[in-house]
Amino acid sequence: MNIEIIGAESMGVRSLCCLVKLPGRCIVIDPGVALGYMRHGLRPHPLQIAVGRRIREKILHVLNNATDVVFSHFHGDHIPLVNANPYQLSIRSLPSHFCELSCWSKSADGLSADMNKRFQDLQELMGANLKIAEGLSEGPLSFSQAVPHGASGSKMGNLMMTRIEMDKRVFVHASDIQLLDETTVEQIIGWQPNIVLAAGPPLYLGRLTKDERERAWNNAVCLAQTIDVVILDHHLMRSMEGVTWLDELSAAVGKKVYCAADFMAQPNVLLEAERVRLYEEMPVPSDWHDNYVKGLVDPSEYLYNYHRALLPPFN
Repeated sequence: MNIEIIGAESMGVRSLCCLVKLPGRCIVIDPGVALGYMRHGLRPHPLQIAVGRRIREKILHVLNNATDVVFSHFHGDHIPLVNANPYQLSIRSLPSHFCELSCWSKSADGLSADMNKRFQDLQELMGANLKIAEGLSEGPLSFSQAVPHGASGSKMGNLMMTRIEMDKRVFVHASDIQLLDETTVEQIIGWQPNIVLAAGPPLYLGRLTKDERERAWNNAVCLAQTIDVVILDHHLMRSMEGVTWLDELSAAVGKKVYCAADFMAQPNVLLEAERVRLYEEMPVPSDWHDNYVKGLVDPSEYLYNYHRALLPPFN
């Protein structure tokens, strides 16, 4: 089993897309990307847009060779969209054979009207190849029943986790669980994985309570003490506080707990977390984003000048 994380916040974008290669199977989980349309009153910096374009192209590249695609839920950083904004993955850009892939999807149960429309868009695209996968198993693949997107009863709805097994190695993709529901964490541990990729808590949100922070910490400790390799990213790495939290977690459990960039042996580039600093270090003309939508400017120049923002090379 070969696991490659394609996109995540520590790699510069909102995503939790990964590729799992097995003999005869290439499984892409959550092929979506976003940049956080507005943070601190600022749209994505052109450097982040340039990185986002690279990751979007990488997602399309791995989909060219995919046999299976999994959708854990229907938020815009996890799926291709009909009405994608300029920084997301559009359904129109997908490979022509995408609709022929084996598609394993969360159901439409409990969705808002907007999320249900996205499910219907995917169902229309995939036709009979879209299978409602909650609770199903097929060969090396198993899927959970719906679990909370964050804490139990969250207004963000629910999602589906994926378990992949080969030669006594087990990988679990736990998407946007945020470590806020003990029952979900117990299910992950019960699946007996060797490696887990999950969303950590959204420390950047002021509405996260002290109790929720403590719960996420305790659940993270439990996972890290039980499972060989734990990778926590996504919501966690939307602020620099997430880096400190992860370092403190590693110290508490006595072993490395990874973010996605660490796992992939890449430099951490928390571009959303550093958005204000990026604008200070690399100023952006007021009409830049409008011109980008019109195709009049290229964000690559900001990528080439990454050192002006004191960033490590992006490979």
